[in-house]
Formats: sequence, C-alpha cells, structure tokens
Amino acid sequence: MACALPNPFSTATAAAAAGWNGEKKLHHQQRQVFLFGSGRSRKASHMAAAVVAAAAPGINGSAAAPGINGSAAASAPGIDGWAAEAAQMERLRVAFQGARGAYSEFAAKTAFPECETVPCRAFADAIAAVERGAADRAIVPVESTMEGTALRNYDLLLRHDLRIVREISLFVHYCLLAMPGVRPAELRRVISHPMALAHCGRALSLLGLRREPVEDTAGAVEMLRSRRLLDTAAIASPRAALLYGLDVLAHGLQDESWNVTRFLMLSKDDHHHDHDHHRCDGSNNNNNNNNNKSSKKKKTSMVIAHRGGSMVVLLRVLSAFSRRNINLTKLEVINSPAEGAAPVMILDVRGRGSLRAFPHVLYVDCEGSAHDPNVRDAIDDISRFSVFVRILGSYAADPNIYDLH
Repeated sequence: MACALPNPFSTATAAAAAGWNGEKKLHHQQRQVFLFGSGRSRKASHMAAAVVAAAAPGINGSAAAPGINGSAAASAPGIDGWAAEAAQMERLRVAFQGARGAYSEFAAKTAFPECETVPCRAFADAIAAVERGAADRAIVPVESTMEGTALRNYDLLLRHDLRIVREISLFVHYCLLAMPGVRPAELRRVISHPMALAHCGRALSLLGLRREPVEDTAGAVEMLRSRRLLDTAAIASPRAALLYGLDVLAHGLQDESWNVTRFLMLSKDDHHHDHDHHRCDGSNNNNNNNNNKSSKKKKTSMVIAHRGGSMVVLLRVLSAFSRRNINLTKLEVINSPAEGAAPVMILDVRGRGSLRAFPHVLYVDCEGSAHDPNVRDAIDDISRFSVFVRILGSYAADPNIYDLH
C-alpha cells in the first residue's frame, strides 16, 4: 500500500530518519555515510508493560496494527494499487533470501503481485539464481532506518554483473507469534533473525524470554510450526502469521516504531526496467496523471573507486554534481583501514570480467538517468580523475513506503 509519508531514503529525510552517525564500522571497514537534507521522520517508540496480554493488544496498547498511513488492509495490493495491471504481465521469477513469508518475499510481491518467488538459503544464492537463469530477478535488502547500510549486499552486487532495475521501501512491522492456543505465560524462549532480536530488545526484556538466533524471520516461523514448539515464540511479520496459521500475541514489537528497509531489485540486463515500472505502477492509466509525472523521475546508482587522496576525490565528486545542479540522494564513503582490512572487490564488467581491489570506494545515488546528458557529463568528468567508475543501474525513483497491512 502506497502511503503519503516521506521516504527516509529520499534526499530530504534520509539522514535524520535513519539515525546514522557520520562514521561507523562494519565488516572491519571504516565507513562514512553522508545523506542530505533535514527534518525528522523517525517516530517515537511506544512501549508498554501490557505486551504480555494474550489477545494481541499491540505493544503500545492498540487493539490492531494499523497500516503505515493509518489504515489496515487485508492484503497487499500492487504498487500504487494497480494489481490488476501487474497481473497481466508475464509471470516473473523473483529470487529472495529466506523461507516463505520473509520480508524480502513480501517486497517482491509488492513490486510484482503475480510473480513466482524463489526462496534461497543465502543472498549469494539469490543472485546466482539470476545469473544461471533460474530466476528473472533477485531482491535484496540494502539499508534500513535502524541498521544503516547492509554493506554485505552491496559487496555482493559489486562482485556480480547484475543491474539495479527498481527500488522498494518496505515498512517492517515485527510481531510476536506463537502456536495456536499458546499463552504468553507459557513461553520460555523466542527465536528469530539476530537483527530482528536486536531490534526488539526492550520488548523482549519485558517478556523475560531467552533469545535464540536463527537464519531468518520466516525460517523461525517455519521451525516453530514444523516442530510444534509450545514453549517458543517467533518474531516475524503479521503476514507470516497468516501464511503459517500462527497466533499473534503482540504487534509492533520493534524498539523504534519507524522501521523501514530499502530493497533493490536486480536483473541481468537493464532494458526491462522501464517496462517493469510501467506495468506495475499503472503509469499508462489516463486517470493517474500525477503519478505519471513522479514515475518518470529517475535515479542512478554508481560506484566510484580510487586508490588515494580520499578527501580530495570526495570533494571533486561533489563538485562534479554540484556544478550541474544534480541532487544526490546517497553518498557513502568506504575507506579500508590501515590495519590490514580487505579492500573492496569490484567486478570490471567492461574489462576482462575480472575482480579488481580498491582501498577507497564511494557509493553514489543521484537524481536523473545515466542517459541524461547532464548526468552523463558528470560521470565522464568523474571518470577523468578517478580510477574506476561503474554504473550499477538507472531506475525509476520510488518515493513511496509500502506496508504489509
């Protein structure tokens, strides 16, 4: 369901909503995230001791879990509500990491309601499925308002010759699930993905449950159901509860109520991306003129690599876009520390198809298509002083946030 709230990964609200610091360490790499704009999009978190109520009262005391725009829907329609239009397209196969009911699968179904989803054990397996033709697309989470950038998936993207063809921002709503008829007082432990357990730390402390990590949220639900664990709860989505026939003991378990994850849809080639967006957002409908205008806005993602003079290169990159009045929606700087951390490996898709190692890398998202003369001119300018530039994809910018409700 599209909503009229600001996207935390857009220019205006990215830094504040994500709560990212200027500098973090991840995978032994020094990283700095620069996102532009002002304003707050993070909502205050509401906690209550009544989380143990058996009738799923919601952790903030509400009786139901509303949609992100205040309304609850029985099912998730296609983007902008044009499910019927999307249903007419060919049946795409979309690979995702996790078991049935994973958030990645729901993101894929939001983009293509009639797609055939292909569950994979790991993110690398989802990408490999596209490369060998077992799937047409792969969908991977890349950043969230609570965790910042999932750098591992960006690394995977750089190591493979796939293109970004669209983006999806999904509101992540965590629920406490249990076998039918199980009461909160009977629970002794909770299982879920480590990140989900971390996101729900305060609520789990109130419940007093022992935390045990598993591979993913949907896998936890699958384990709960298949083994009929009566003393165990799982943290997953409300849609997973419906899919596996489990009871929801509490809604909105996350510590921060504003919890949005951005997913990228990947393809072997990028000539389908306009077709994909056109068929899913209903942009050919005569009554959707306002959406037509916004759906034509493009975004380009690229990686810029260099070997030294990190700050000088950064300033020159900013200047290349600034002189042409091109807005950036993301700028992330990766500097491998001096104490022997591994450099970033990037597949040279234009050269011999070999992996090249770089100590300094910039991830950049800018407004506009790589085919626009202005953007193309900026990229050519950057190519003159950097060692390596690779376009990861040009795709329709989607400002909406979609909700599982």
